[in-house]
Amino acid sequence: MSTQKGLNLTLKIWRQKNNKTKGQFETYQIAEVSPDSSFLEMMDMLNEQLINDGKDTVAFDHDCREGICGSCAMYINGRPHGPDTGITTCQLHMRHFKNGETITIEPWRSAAFPVIKDLAVDRSSFDRVMAAGGFISVNTSGNTLDANAILVPKEDADHAMDAAACIGCGACVATCKNGSAMLFVGAKVSQYALLPQGRVEAKRRVLNMVKAMDEEGFGNCSNTGACEVECPKGISLEVIARMNREFFVANADRG
Repeated sequence: MSTQKGLNLTLKIWRQKNNKTKGQFETYQIAEVSPDSSFLEMMDMLNEQLINDGKDTVAFDHDCREGICGSCAMYINGRPHGPDTGITTCQLHMRHFKNGETITIEPWRSAAFPVIKDLAVDRSSFDRVMAAGGFISVNTSGNTLDANAILVPKEDADHAMDAAACIGCGACVATCKNGSAMLFVGAKVSQYALLPQGRVEAKRRVLNMVKAMDEEGFGNCSNTGACEVECPKGISLEVIARMNREFFVANADRG
């Protein structure tokens, strides 16, 4: 356990009633924050303080608080999920901040992620991209093969699992200067494209998912690599290259 005393912090937080109204930063003071607490626990402390003062609490998304669900989308001091790598906001601890520091907290900034309220944004665009092709069709009539009977090279299985680690948090979109979702879509395409179960619908899948991505208003990729740096699961840019290859092949076969 840390022996550091509680932190006294200034929080500049984006407040916005909904995506139809204009938002603004509001400043709050919070004292005696334990360095061992998580960033979300600090936000809980702030909201409790606001309730006691009879003020409106700050809306933010959260669920598992274990770095699994991808809900805790906050842009902290100019970085998605804050000043650490390989973590989500719920895994960020207050020991990464200094006593007396000012912390600026914003929602994801993307036209495809409209603000619901304050720091909470609507990421259902990701759901619609997944619905366009993030599945496989399996014929379950008759005697089905045991999954272990389908041979998959270990290297392919490893790469597929690496891609499947994507939790859809949207940090890649938030950090990209173009608001691109290609790391997310590339990961979802790759996790199926590398496995025999996903090859049957591979061409239709990549065409439909890329089309849905474009229709949702995400920007294009310009290979700056910021998405890979800020991805809490370390998804590689290789998934974008694989998606592009799958897309070009599917387009060529379509004629």
